[in-house]
Amino acid sequence: MNVNRRHLLAGTAGAAAVALTASACASEDGGDSAKTIGVAMPTKTSERWIFDGDNLKKAFEDEGYKVTLQYANDVPDDQVAQLETMVSQNVAALVVAAIDNKSLNGPLAQAKEADIPVIAYDRLILDTPNVDYYASFDNIQVGTLQGEYIVTALDLENQAGPFNIELFAGALTDNNTPYFFNGAWAVLEPYIAEGKLVVKSGEVELEQIATENWDGAIAQDRMDNLLSTHYKGEQVHAVLAPYDGISRGIVSSLESNNYTTLPVVTGQDAEIESLKYIIAGRQTSTVFKDTRDLATTAVEMVVALLDGKKPEVNDEETYDNGDHVIPAFLLTPVSVDVDNYQEVVVDSGYVDAADLQ
Repeated sequence: MNVNRRHLLAGTAGAAAVALTASACASEDGGDSAKTIGVAMPTKTSERWIFDGDNLKKAFEDEGYKVTLQYANDVPDDQVAQLETMVSQNVAALVVAAIDNKSLNGPLAQAKEADIPVIAYDRLILDTPNVDYYASFDNIQVGTLQGEYIVTALDLENQAGPFNIELFAGALTDNNTPYFFNGAWAVLEPYIAEGKLVVKSGEVELEQIATENWDGAIAQDRMDNLLSTHYKGEQVHAVLAPYDGISRGIVSSLESNNYTTLPVVTGQDAEIESLKYIIAGRQTSTVFKDTRDLATTAVEMVVALLDGKKPEVNDEETYDNGDHVIPAFLLTPVSVDVDNYQEVVVDSGYVDAADLQ
């Protein structure tokens, strides 16, 4: 099946979708909780998760299901409570984008006891037998695209260098973080070993470069510290940034430190504000992950399970959650910069051109 053609969604719903409470959901569906799907999203502070929630809600409703959609504002305990409520309402299935990949054992065990299937959505849930399937993108490829963009932008195959680079990663509580970083590191490390790329801070371990809650303000503070400590009289030529919110924090730091010629700065999620940065030459690239296709994939998994069928997967080897390998369907990410954003994210209908003005 060609996932890129599976746009069951008419378009991205508005970003102001209302998160239903479980009690409201029960009253809406007249008590028919077997027709209700529980969707747990991590936060509304990131544009992409709002899109994900809206897309999932619409796609499930198009299939005839009711939806209870909850956001936990990056508070793991709140997500646990939300899932426990959904289980107590006997939802038909759970689709979960975890805040903390190791905090959900309790509610997922309850879901198992109630014969409620669980789909891990974009973030793998660890150390539990109670995850049935995983819908995501090729997370290693996301990092590979970011690393390859830096190599191409600096023309490392032809230039002697050395070029200064600093590395950023996402939250350690997100299982995707090491996949993103390892994908990029596999590309960049040979150039670091050769001396064409120099990490002046020396910070290359995941624990050193991680960014709590994927928070752009935290990334900005770290970039400020890196510049003041290691770059007096020196320039940084590239920054590996795993996500657009972190990228914008890094750009803010660079601009406040009087960088008029900005380094290569990568990103992820093709957020509208970062697309504006790319158009203006402030951020160099992002990795686009079409959340419409991801929502469609998750919905197809759930519908298959509830129909007593085996969902389609394309990876049964990569994602071991510490208990077992989770069968997964992985979609393909796309690198986006000023040269192709129009074709990839505007012409496809993911972003309205008017929003980029």
